Amino acid sequence: MKKLYVALFSLLASFNIFAHGMSEEDKVKALEASNWEYIELGATHMITGYDHLLFLFGVIFFITSFKEIVKFITAFTIGHSITLVFATLYEIQANYYLVDAVIALTVIYKAFDNLDGFKRYLNANSPNLLGMVFAFGLIHGFGLSTRLQMLPLADEGLVLRILSFNVGVELGQIAALSIMLIFLSYWRKMESFQRLSNASNVLLMLAGFFLLNMQLHGYQHSSYIDEFPFNEDEHSHIHEDWSYEAGTMDHHESDSQDISEAQSSISELQKTLSEMPKMHSHGDGEPHFH
Repeated sequence: MKKLYVALFSLLASFNIFAHGMSEEDKVKALEASNWEYIELGATHMITGYDHLLFLFGVIFFITSFKEIVKFITAFTIGHSITLVFATLYEIQANYYLVDAVIALTVIYKAFDNLDGFKRYLNANSPNLLGMVFAFGLIHGFGLSTRLQMLPLADEGLVLRILSFNVGVELGQIAALSIMLIFLSYWRKMESFQRLSNASNVLLMLAGFFLLNMQLHGYQHSSYIDEFPFNEDEHSHIHEDWSYEAGTMDHHESDSQDISEAQSSISELQKTLSEMPKMHSHGDGEPHFH
């Protein structure tokens, strides 16, 4: 059980590895990056943007018409393109943990909508989906902008770089959507789709709550350092302590196993000796065995 705790703790503690922020390598490359490299960066950022992709997956989950899919994705694209370009150009910033927390809420919203939650639990009709997708696109675009503004963007050629990054985002989005559509088109033909569609959206909602909790946790550490101290050295010590405890536990388990085997061998020896004929004598006769 303790090993499981170690594994879970290590996974949660290192979750920032999977975050789609801008790495130090990205920041160094951005100093002399070409427009094509900004396209690659935008595509990579969208493909690894699990929160954006979860929302898109929720949007197209029940839509079977290709025309409808294009309509909703176009609304989302226009929305996030507007805020990505203008927020970056005018250097409008916000704490990216909070922005990503709101993006997590959009994932929760779409899963709730897919479960027909408005009628079931609120006795109300769902808001206009096209308008909501466009509005959520604005939020997602602001999240993309906060990430792009982490790079050292030079004033010269800034607009073209922003547009190149946005083009990359769209290419990454198309690639991810293509995979989703292929997967959903095959899955909808199976009986399991109807049986598991609700469960899938419950999982989607849980994923949204997990992302929300993760981003709020990051916001606490970044904004309230005194109350929530966090640094890599302390994190490293925690990992080392847990690894040491796990190693000690393994060592104790090994020792216990050796002791158990030794005790088993002694028991077998005692049993063998007890079954052996015992030397004895009758009166003054000589000792003998039977």
